[in-house]
Amino acid sequence: MSVPDEYQWFTEQVFRTLNIDLNKYKRGQMERRLIALRTKYGCPDFYAFFEGMVQSKEIQDAFLDRMTINVSEFFRNANRWDVLRQRILPEFCQRGKPVEIWSAACSTGEEPYSLALLACGMNPQVEVSILATDIDETALARAQEGIYPDKALHDLPAGLLERYFTRSGEGRYQISRELLKRITFKKANLLEDSFGVDFDLIVCRNVLIYFQEQAKDMLYHKFSTALRPGGILFVGSTEQIFNPGRFNFSVYDTFFYQKV
Repeated sequence: MSVPDEYQWFTEQVFRTLNIDLNKYKRGQMERRLIALRTKYGCPDFYAFFEGMVQSKEIQDAFLDRMTINVSEFFRNANRWDVLRQRILPEFCQRGKPVEIWSAACSTGEEPYSLALLACGMNPQVEVSILATDIDETALARAQEGIYPDKALHDLPAGLLERYFTRSGEGRYQISRELLKRITFKKANLLEDSFGVDFDLIVCRNVLIYFQEQAKDMLYHKFSTALRPGGILFVGSTEQIFNPGRFNFSVYDTFFYQKV
């Protein structure tokens, strides 16, 4: 008789109850992260860990937080954001039409607020709307609160801290209402939910590296379908697409892909 695969059993239960398919993530990487988390909560195996998730919202929230890798900062890899500020967003604004942006897997909000800060410097005659989604409700709640430690703000361009943030206790800053109102936050599962369409820009960074190749390909196809012709996909610094033509993309710049 074969030995039961308790991790596989755990993934089946998670998919059945939370509609999250852990089989689309790299197993070794995810399993190690979850073993560390279950040990923290005193669960000897994945059977006990799942029971803990069912009985405790704290454990379930910790699972989602661990799974979604909530590490972010404003203007992460600042030189890539210069491409958005200097070229891509001005090109969009020249059309004179509303600009639709989606921050996919937005974590605790640093990315969509960075986009909102760039939008504030664009043509005020052009409406810019930003959708920010994540699977982790705890991360979304923190994003909507809009309070950040000063270490998350070290790459802010000059003058933006004084204009769009106010102090909120020692070493913490509250983002302005002007930026808060530019963004719609929503819970969404990239792997399972359907996408919108006709986005001008989709930003999905430092997320795809955790997925199996088949899941990555599926997401690239979904992102391509969700973009309008000429729209841009912005990915992370370790997520280069090696054959973008398969997904109807051409290389716009390093880590930027344009739908053809």
